[in-house]
Amino acid sequence: MQPQRKPDVRIVESLAQVAEAAADEFIARAGEAIDHHGRFTVALSGGSTPKALHGVLVERSNKNPRLIDWSRIQIFFGDERHVPPDHPDSNYRMAKETLLSKVPIPEVNVHRMRCENPDANAVAVEYDKILASGFRLKESQLPRLDLILLGMGPDGHTASLFPGTEGVREIQKRVIGNFVPKFNAWRVTFTFSVINHAECVMPMISGDDKAPALREVMGAGSPDTYPIKNVHPTHGALLWIVDRAAAKELP
Repeated sequence: MQPQRKPDVRIVESLAQVAEAAADEFIARAGEAIDHHGRFTVALSGGSTPKALHGVLVERSNKNPRLIDWSRIQIFFGDERHVPPDHPDSNYRMAKETLLSKVPIPEVNVHRMRCENPDANAVAVEYDKILASGFRLKESQLPRLDLILLGMGPDGHTASLFPGTEGVREIQKRVIGNFVPKFNAWRVTFTFSVINHAECVMPMISGDDKAPALREVMGAGSPDTYPIKNVHPTHGALLWIVDRAAAKELP
């Protein structure tokens, strides 16, 4: 087993600065990946912080159309609510409205989870096949995404891996349907196996409601109670971008 790399924790002043710093990292890693292996694979996240990031990426792309080669970017989703793509809660809908419809990315490069299917487990199986095809995986292999974007809820969940749900302990599968009793609803999500195999994992955390959980995640909190504590890339980077409000209870 390889030793875990120490995470990089960057504390900035505000949500706007979280978005700017995340955009810097997105653009730099996209350029490096495209130069190295011809494409950039990224998994998007839902939530208000990624939405702010999308706005920055659109603004910078409009100012300099050659800054990001969107034709070489492959978009995946780390998780999705079990709703149709036009539903207000859909992560895909948010990404389409705030980013994907505003930049010149080919539609074929966007790989959404088809959660209009009423069977969340079937959605997960289908998305697993999309990963297997996109990364040319054999049965037990894991995809190596260049970047996985994550958020964190006040309860310490990330992606759709909530405290107490079966998905937190899943290590064999790549994509799962995960029932969340808290919402009496299904989600579809990457497992920690996929998350931890990425080249870079970037949690973006903002807001004072996240401060208590972040203190426990960075301290002695249990991974069972705060699932995001299970994020430890095996041979990649872990970069936390945190605003001052979320970081206020850190040492």
